[in-house]
Amino acid sequence: MRITFLGAADTVTGSKFLIEHGGRRVLVDCGLFQGYKALRLRNRDVFPVPPDTLDAVVLTHAHLDHSGYLPVLVRDGFAGPVYGTAATGALAGILLPDSGHLLEEEAEYANRHGYSKHHPALPLYTEEDAERALENFRVLPFGAEHEVAPGVRCRLRPAGHILGAASVEIVAGGVTLLCSGDLGRPHDPIMMAPEPVAHADYLLVESTYGDRRHPADSPERQLAEVVNRTAARRGVTVIPSFAVQRAQSLMYYLYRLRRAGRIPELPIYLNSPMASDVTDLFQRFHAEHRLSAEDCAGMCRVAHIVRSVEESKRLNERHGPAVIIAASGMATGGRVLHHLKAFAPDPRNTLLFSGFQAGGTRGAAIVGGARSVRIFGEDVPIRAEVVAMEHLSAHADADELMAWLDGFARAPRHTFVVHGEAGAADTLRRRIAHEKGWSVSVPEHRAGFELPGDA
Repeated sequence: MRITFLGAADTVTGSKFLIEHGGRRVLVDCGLFQGYKALRLRNRDVFPVPPDTLDAVVLTHAHLDHSGYLPVLVRDGFAGPVYGTAATGALAGILLPDSGHLLEEEAEYANRHGYSKHHPALPLYTEEDAERALENFRVLPFGAEHEVAPGVRCRLRPAGHILGAASVEIVAGGVTLLCSGDLGRPHDPIMMAPEPVAHADYLLVESTYGDRRHPADSPERQLAEVVNRTAARRGVTVIPSFAVQRAQSLMYYLYRLRRAGRIPELPIYLNSPMASDVTDLFQRFHAEHRLSAEDCAGMCRVAHIVRSVEESKRLNERHGPAVIIAASGMATGGRVLHHLKAFAPDPRNTLLFSGFQAGGTRGAAIVGGARSVRIFGEDVPIRAEVVAMEHLSAHADADELMAWLDGFARAPRHTFVVHGEAGAADTLRRRIAHEKGWSVSVPEHRAGFELPGDA
């Protein structure tokens, strides 16, 4: 077996791992690079191997940094199956067309206002490209072993994190490779804990939070403090949010706070039809999360769903207490950019960032104290209160990652630390080497390794 790291190596996005065995090629994950421009430009590079030479793609989950490059791969010649869990397929059916639509909208807006350096600005892919890519999807249930290419077998194990998220076990030539995917938290109030794994010859482990521990404070308490403080100023709390999992966690906590009378009866808006569609999936895939039927229904009802562009624009004219949840979580695109442009200059308002902000994103700049950010070709001043809230992370933190590794009955022959910024990945590497004594490294982008079996 051979592995080549085509993404999520030396960075936290763009997850793509090329597995080769016996002349067959399987790609684990097919994600977009996000964040710094130098990373985003990789999305425009020619794929390192001809897409039509790939036998299959296996997705750990549906987040765009793990699935968002699929439309490009299919458009450029890949015609094989794309495997994932049923929930991953359902989420990808929402996320990918929406991504294509947003890319088209942004290109059209850039052309109309003339702020792109490219004439004309072209989207990376279109909504039609995304719809075509979804035709390749095949459901692979948790725990079922399946031959995804001749001589290459695959099994998906529950990883927590979001609906449908899996760790991917690849077996070929007597060698077992486990790709952790994004691991959830063991005591997450919504998602189930990731399944422990006892054996793998080689391991890829994520390191998004490999250099830190999540705060022990209650997320409900901090969220209540922010909403109440902003409401007292007659301001609006704007929450850039990932449509998958993060928006639902926020809605769940707001539902609990409102039910307990810990926040006022102020309007709550979910300005993301996509997030609304994702929320509906929690009722369909009820076995994959911890919520009761009552709490799931309450979460779904707590916010007014904003569906039309016209209603979204009217939100920017609001005054007085309100909460607006809108995509995207790192402020890289979507309707939240219009809300940031409208509300960021007013000190009565609050910008609440509720998750990891990859380097090079507007979210990272704002959380880092930027006095202004560039939105639609304009410099928008940041005078609103800025709050970074890490309590709602759907990723295991450093201690939780180490606890998951404790599930192995014996050390893998080698462990690769992936899907993390340089500092986080190297910190986790050092902990694994020091505390567990394992052979471990952080691979570089496009590095390739032979994974030998028994001599």
